[in-house]
Amino acid sequence: MSRTTASDTLSHLYREHHGWLRGWLRHRLGNADDAADLAQDAFLRVLKARNAESIREPRHYLTTIAKGLVVDLFRRRALEAEYLAALAHLPEPEWPSPETRALAVEALIEIDTMLDGLGERIRQVFVLSQCGGFTYPEIAMRTGLALRTVNKYMAAAMEHCCLYRLRQAATTA
Repeated sequence: MSRTTASDTLSHLYREHHGWLRGWLRHRLGNADDAADLAQDAFLRVLKARNAESIREPRHYLTTIAKGLVVDLFRRRALEAEYLAALAHLPEPEWPSPETRALAVEALIEIDTMLDGLGERIRQVFVLSQCGGFTYPEIAMRTGLALRTVNKYMAAAMEHCCLYRLRQAATTA
């Protein structure tokens, strides 16, 4: 399909369904601003996928994308809340600057995204090792897993992270 036709298709899709999607999200989120942001993000995903002309059920397709974006939003907010709660336990002079906090939250979100798709125990082992600074024997004692299992889980997590980075590099290249 030509570039003009694909652009026309995307424009038509946006005109016909953007208002509906924004309303659908507002109903679920109870927040018009978040709904507008996520509706826009959903159409950006359609644009990046370059498949607007092959969408047979636009509302179903957009709903599927939007549900994933809602999950990402709640996950990101939960991570940020956990981080801020941990900061609240520090004496005020030890608090990092707002910029450092924003960078830390961004890094936590990327780590969470990178680990998406791993089993809960593998994620736990990885986080204890890489974020908690625990040794493999300490992780084994803490989780009740065999040391060999901890080694196996860490290898799987590292492989998963490397593959994630390769996929990211391929999509940005």
